[in-house]
Amino acid sequence: MARFIVFEGGEASGKSTQSARLAERLGAVHTREPGGTEIGSALRDLLLDARTLGLSDRAEALLMAADRAQHVAEVIRPALAEGRHVVSDRYAGSTLAYQGYGRGLPVFELRRLSGWAANELWPDLIVLLDVPRSVAGGRAGRTPDRMEAAGEAFHDRVLRGYQALAAADPVRWAIVDGTAGADDVAEAVWEAVTHRLPDLADPPGAPTPSPPPPPRKPHLLHERGEPGGSGPRPVA
Repeated sequence: MARFIVFEGGEASGKSTQSARLAERLGAVHTREPGGTEIGSALRDLLLDARTLGLSDRAEALLMAADRAQHVAEVIRPALAEGRHVVSDRYAGSTLAYQGYGRGLPVFELRRLSGWAANELWPDLIVLLDVPRSVAGGRAGRTPDRMEAAGEAFHDRVLRGYQALAAADPVRWAIVDGTAGADDVAEAVWEAVTHRLPDLADPPGAPTPSPPPPPRKPHLLHERGEPGGSGPRPVA
C-alpha cells in the first residue's frame, strides 16, 4: 500500500533534511510545497521573494492552495496510483499554521480550501518536527525570505498553531523532537513512522523470509532379518 507522509514544522526545523532522508530510506518520491512542480516553482518565487510587497493574506492563502492543487494533480496522486510512497516537505498543515494561526485567517475555512484544492487527499501521517524558535534562530545561515522575515510574533503564533493542530488530531500527527543531531532525529522519525505505519518497517526490496521447511518424517530403523527371512534377527 502506497503511503503519503508529510513533514511539518517552523522555519529551520530540519524538515527538508529529514523528509529527504526518510524518502531515501523508503525509496519514496520526495517533494515539497510550495514548489513541487514547474508551476509551483513560479508560485514559490512569488510567495517567498522578499521583494513581493502588498500581497494580502487571503491572496497568499489562495496562491498556496493553487500550488497544492497542481502538486496533487501532477506529482502526488500519480505517484500513489503507481504504488509509490510519497514524502512531502510541507502540505496543508502549513497553510493552517501559517495562514491560519500566523496570519489570523479562519482555520476552518482554510481547511475547506485545502481539501478542495487537493480533492480531499490527506496524508496518512504528519511528522511535526518540534524545534523552539531559540534553537531554530541559531540554525539560520542565509538572508531570510519573505515568510522567514515575518517577525517573531508571527512565528510564535505559527508554532503554537502547530501544537494545537497536533493535539486536535493525535492519530494523524506525530511530534518528534527536532533539536538533536540529524542522525538522532532521523532515527526518532523512523521509530515514529514505523510505529504508526507498521507496514513500512521493512525497507523496499527486502527479501521475504522463506517459510520454515516441513518437519522431516522420522526414519524407522529395522534390524535386518536372516537371509531368506522377513522378520528381525532373533535375539539369542
